[in-house]
Amino acid sequence: MTDGRDKFEDDDKDEGVSESVDEGLEEGADEGIEEGAEEAAYVPENPRCGFVALVGAPNAGKSTLLNAMVGSKVSIVSSKVQTTRTRVLGITIAGDSQIIFVDTPGIFKPKRRLDRAMVAAAWQGAEDADLVGVLFDVSRRGIDQDTQGIITRLKEQGRKAILILNKIDLVPREKLLGLADSFNQEGIFTDIFMLSASTGDGVEHLRGFLAARMPEGPWHYPEDQISDMPMRLLAAEITREKLFQQLHQELPYAATVETEQWEEFENGSVKISQVVYVQRDSQKAIVLGKQGSRIKALGQAARTELEEMLEQRVHLMLFVKVREDWENDPERYEAWNLDFGAS
Repeated sequence: MTDGRDKFEDDDKDEGVSESVDEGLEEGADEGIEEGAEEAAYVPENPRCGFVALVGAPNAGKSTLLNAMVGSKVSIVSSKVQTTRTRVLGITIAGDSQIIFVDTPGIFKPKRRLDRAMVAAAWQGAEDADLVGVLFDVSRRGIDQDTQGIITRLKEQGRKAILILNKIDLVPREKLLGLADSFNQEGIFTDIFMLSASTGDGVEHLRGFLAARMPEGPWHYPEDQISDMPMRLLAAEITREKLFQQLHQELPYAATVETEQWEEFENGSVKISQVVYVQRDSQKAIVLGKQGSRIKALGQAARTELEEMLEQRVHLMLFVKVREDWENDPERYEAWNLDFGAS
């Protein structure tokens, strides 16, 4: 079994797999997406601030809606289900209100330890929020088992919620009205919104509704901060997104990505070293590709998005390492803010 790191570098030396990586981050590199000032530059006269949990079955569009609400990428998006593994806070301002969105992993019937931890994180986010928004993909044939399970649990908790019918651009209006009526009969939804997170249709209407219903109180974050996610974690998530997008069914959920090194240079560029963990040597070969073609394409896609987000030159080094049982490693769960012992 090989758990070392194969060496690979592309022509411009920006991505690859090399022999060694220094552990840790440069001081100050593990800050949130926007460092911001110690105090918000603008303090409204009558501030409001609250938390909105976005819950739903896998692939309902929660991450896409979060990014649309915030106006910037803070959560990865993939056509694969169960992409989000950890709780992600997205922060936006609407008038005098600061809305803090909690994008949670999709809620489904868990089978593995990682599944149980993800579902527990989703429900914790819902329980702590001021408002709960249940997302539903209207392109489904009807209310699926996972969504029905969410409704049942909310009923058991005595919680009300708003319903967000997403992807309305994919179905005729007649189907939307029928779905809305079916959900309305459940008795827990105070309001129903129809939108398309991917096109933006209806997003501003929902934002205004939520802003008006935030509790009165001071803002929790500076005006220019859009997430509380550490930058090295977001950078790893972006690479994981590209991994999902490029490998499709070849590497379902057997891989994860971690940022090991973050080094800022005087010329304004940054060197980011990341490890792609897989469970078997055969999966390592898939990620590397023939003569390193796959890892090079993956690195180029991730680097391009990182440079756009950071607005600086990025030197991205990718390593592929076999770790057979990473899904049962408590350190991985700690990095994702998941409960290793969730039942």
